[in-house]
Amino acid sequence: MPQPKLSVILPTYNRAPALARALDALLRQDAPSRTYEIVVVNNNSTDTTEQVLTSLVDPRIRAVFEPRQGLSHARNAGLRHARGELVAFTDDDVEVAPDWISTILATFQARPDVDGVGGRVLPAWTGERPAWLTKAHWAPLALQDHGDRKRVFDRHTPLGLVGANVAFRRAVFDKTGPFSPDVQRVKDGIGSTEDHELLSRLYDAGGRMLYLPRMLALARVQRDRCEREYHRRWHAGHGRFHALMRTADMERSRWRLFGVPAHLLRAAARDALAWLRLSLERNRDAAFEAELRLRFFLGFVSARVRA
Repeated sequence: MPQPKLSVILPTYNRAPALARALDALLRQDAPSRTYEIVVVNNNSTDTTEQVLTSLVDPRIRAVFEPRQGLSHARNAGLRHARGELVAFTDDDVEVAPDWISTILATFQARPDVDGVGGRVLPAWTGERPAWLTKAHWAPLALQDHGDRKRVFDRHTPLGLVGANVAFRRAVFDKTGPFSPDVQRVKDGIGSTEDHELLSRLYDAGGRMLYLPRMLALARVQRDRCEREYHRRWHAGHGRFHALMRTADMERSRWRLFGVPAHLLRAAARDALAWLRLSLERNRDAAFEAELRLRFFLGFVSARVRA
């Protein structure tokens, strides 16, 4: 296969049926096949992932094995094997639009001023969506929609773009380094901050990302992710990972208790009072939002106390 312009890196762990759908979407792109490759990183799967990969005979697909467990390890393995000057990332439970690759290629050519591009990740519900599960609760589902217009994110507007639908110039990783294993998801762990941590380093280095609404991917939302308990666990995990990151925004308070910045302590006190009041008013959905903020705080505290 000739040198590809773009390498798509697709880590996978024990999601063989979803992986087959994700690869089918990547193989049905409107971009010329010579312009891209797909690097599938098998991260110790124990299901039928290997059979799925061996059944797909296509020169665009290259399968590699990464024995170190974790999403960052898998993505970094993909980077080591990628041959393109552009690298895109997606997930094994995501199906990208038919013009996904052509949109990425055209955008990088038209916008030499940006280091990367990301787009919408919209839900494909596999069951009935609970009424409480609004856009305010999309983060634990790895969904993303920043609106209908293009936007540039940088150190002044440091908004995130999720790894299910994002692409970078390869030179970004020469400047910032690879994904951090310290904040990675391992197996079925949730709440990790690999994408946030990488983009924080990129923004601190003066990097710029373009949000492009027409760059579309669909994520199948598993039924268990529509349960309140999943969201409770995700926010607690997210708090723990944020404690590990030690970003300037989180650490901005001058004083702290047991390593917890004062502004988080004040916010937790407000959230606790709000949760109590809303619970007494039987406003379950609003009380749940306050509870999730408290779960984040408690996860943050547990990580700091252990440290």
